[in-house]
Amino acid sequence: MVEEPKAITFDEFKKQTLDDYRLAHISRQASLLGRKEVLTGKAKFGIFGDGKELAQIAMAKAFKNGDFRSGYYRDQTFMFAIGELTVKQFFAQLYADTSIEREPASAGRQMNGHYSTRSLNENGDWKNLTETKNSSSDISPTAGQMARLLGLAYASKLYRNNKHLEYLTQFSDHGNEVAFGTIGNASCAEGPFWECINAGGVLMAPMAISIWDDEYGISVPNKYQITKQDLSEILSGFSYSEEKHQGYHLHTARGWNYAELVKMYEEGIESVRNNHIPAIFHIKEMTQPQGHSTSGSHERYKSKERLAWESEYDCLKKMREWMLEQGISNAEELDSIENDAKKFVKQEQKAASEEATRGILDDRLALVNLFNEIAAASSQKEAILKEVESLKDSLDIDKRTNIHACWNVLFLSRKDSETEARRNLLAWKNKVAQINEQDYSSDLYSGTALKVPEVKVAYADDAITVDGREVLVKFFETAFENDPRIFAFGEDVGKIGDVNQGLAGLQEKFGEIRITDTGIRETTIIGQGIGTAMRGLRPIAEVQYLDYLAYAIQSLTDDLSTLYYRTRGGQKAPLIVRTRGHRLEGIWHSGSPMGFIINALRGMYVCVPRNMTKAAGFYNTLLKSDEPGLVIERLNAYRHKEKMPSNLADYTLPLGVPEILVEGTDITIVTYGACTDVAKEALEKLNESGISVELIDVQTLLPFDINHSIVESLKKTNRVIFFDEDVPGGCSSYMMQKVLEEQGGYFYLDSQPKTLTAKEHRPAYGSDGDYFSKPNAEDVFLAVYEIMNEVDPGKWPEFY
Repeated sequence: MVEEPKAITFDEFKKQTLDDYRLAHISRQASLLGRKEVLTGKAKFGIFGDGKELAQIAMAKAFKNGDFRSGYYRDQTFMFAIGELTVKQFFAQLYADTSIEREPASAGRQMNGHYSTRSLNENGDWKNLTETKNSSSDISPTAGQMARLLGLAYASKLYRNNKHLEYLTQFSDHGNEVAFGTIGNASCAEGPFWECINAGGVLMAPMAISIWDDEYGISVPNKYQITKQDLSEILSGFSYSEEKHQGYHLHTARGWNYAELVKMYEEGIESVRNNHIPAIFHIKEMTQPQGHSTSGSHERYKSKERLAWESEYDCLKKMREWMLEQGISNAEELDSIENDAKKFVKQEQKAASEEATRGILDDRLALVNLFNEIAAASSQKEAILKEVESLKDSLDIDKRTNIHACWNVLFLSRKDSETEARRNLLAWKNKVAQINEQDYSSDLYSGTALKVPEVKVAYADDAITVDGREVLVKFFETAFENDPRIFAFGEDVGKIGDVNQGLAGLQEKFGEIRITDTGIRETTIIGQGIGTAMRGLRPIAEVQYLDYLAYAIQSLTDDLSTLYYRTRGGQKAPLIVRTRGHRLEGIWHSGSPMGFIINALRGMYVCVPRNMTKAAGFYNTLLKSDEPGLVIERLNAYRHKEKMPSNLADYTLPLGVPEILVEGTDITIVTYGACTDVAKEALEKLNESGISVELIDVQTLLPFDINHSIVESLKKTNRVIFFDEDVPGGCSSYMMQKVLEEQGGYFYLDSQPKTLTAKEHRPAYGSDGDYFSKPNAEDVFLAVYEIMNEVDPGKWPEFY
């Protein structure tokens, strides 16, 4: 039963309204002063939420503990209003302060306006997310937040409708949480917005989307952005249908009308929360007093009439007029609030600046003293003293200026006799290097996946031989039985158990809530996974073919892969992405764009199992960790025969550990996936030719050979070929760099290293298309034979 809102007295109403006015002015002053700090060179870039204050305060009133935000980089007022951002923290982010305590959103890794709360405690475990107001970490790509928003909302639907999840009380209170999304009007022209709108209206998850509409996207007005120039009009087709139980409740309000906004959000969010009917809140007639960002002025592209209108309909000005008209306050009281807000923001900005620069200035003083000591005994005294003065006079209060000066003095004193002062400077440099490594390069991964203990695959004496897909079915069945948090979804995943039958029959056993068909919408499939993983569940999101991963690459590379890093260990999304690829038929069902993938997905693990038993081992390893991973099943191996393991519930494969498939002494072939069998086919004739090949399956590309075992093979064979089916310069080059440069393998080579790859074009259709487009067994034979011919032409004469 929903409680009726309690009536409040006029004094209580007045206090709430004045508090909101005070907060709105604090936020506005933060925007104004933030812009000044950038334009005077004290910060690098600024993007602010001025003009959006009242709508965000109204929205915050409906935001409760357990709710999640997936937002837009202009939501500072909202974050202030829910108590998850202070003015000092706002400026700490502007100054890129690397302290987690002072800048908890990202520890200086994200530019200002990118907000998040910390879902994890210091040891990486989940906090109780139902006791806090939560914000998923913002990203800059426009509309990129929409995919994740869908997942954050969908988690509430799962928690409400799957009784087996009721024990997860730290993540949900019976699915009563709402996911709040915010977006600018111009970003609604992006594909991810429309994909999210469509998917949300199908899934009926508790999603509340607010569109901040100031009628521009930087310099481009709505007439170039939106059909009919009115989002409400074109979104009307998504209006909720009671008969079909799909669609949205649509709301509109004016961004300068405080009372209208408060009423709209109070009533609208209540329906979303109670009924799980999503809603869209289109906030019209907003302004952007300072223009888009500090990179330019909106006076360049807005007419005088538009600028005059924005001045007249500034939401703070309108709220003041309304309070005076309604007798809520008087001019003197409101003037006092505005002046106090300005003083408070300046005070907090000054404190944030001092805290952000204190350590830098302390280091600078220490360096000046060390430089003077070095100069006293140096043949380059005059030059070093110039560095001292340059450092003291520098207006750039940043770490790099200190480091640059340190390197200059080390260079100038390089030929001097070693002194205690120079040793102290080197010690300072090494200590600071360790700190900077932590501040700027830590937490790309949590590392838990690498700590999962290996459990070797086991077989019963009477183990049956089955199609590889049957191993997957049995594995997934076991995993779903053992962990109610696991669910899978994607195109054709449910009814038919995916296009290759890896989940065949499991929807019937576990229900649609656990194994679910989706529309053809790869971006929001990934977003559905990211958001649910951020709320304590263990999603397996399927992208039907590897080539189609490109549709979702923005969400994978800019959101999922960077999440742990950009929050410096404050948020995680242990999503498993399942797909299939490598050799089959045609341009779009035989893709192996691995170089593209591994370079885009740093921050995820990439597993390339050669068969389905290996795939099951990798799935188990990822499920026992808290990190995201991509498993690429081999398209042409679903019906290859494999023995059925007896320990699928426990069997795990270590990440980053290659396997030697065939031992040899003359040359090493490094490969993975489907290419392992192509190489094996070539080995038959190579053996007949008296060539002993060591064949290595790397098994995972991210991470790659963490124990540097491949170089041990080179020490024995002194020759190597890196073989795969990516384009030239793709993943084969990556493997070569790892082994020859990182592992020092070049030192042990007696022959030129070689890569063997596919052609530059996509593979043509049919078996012949595959044969002539990608390396075949004959290509492998010839590549190896040519190297051995150079070694001993007498033993291995020219082939042809």
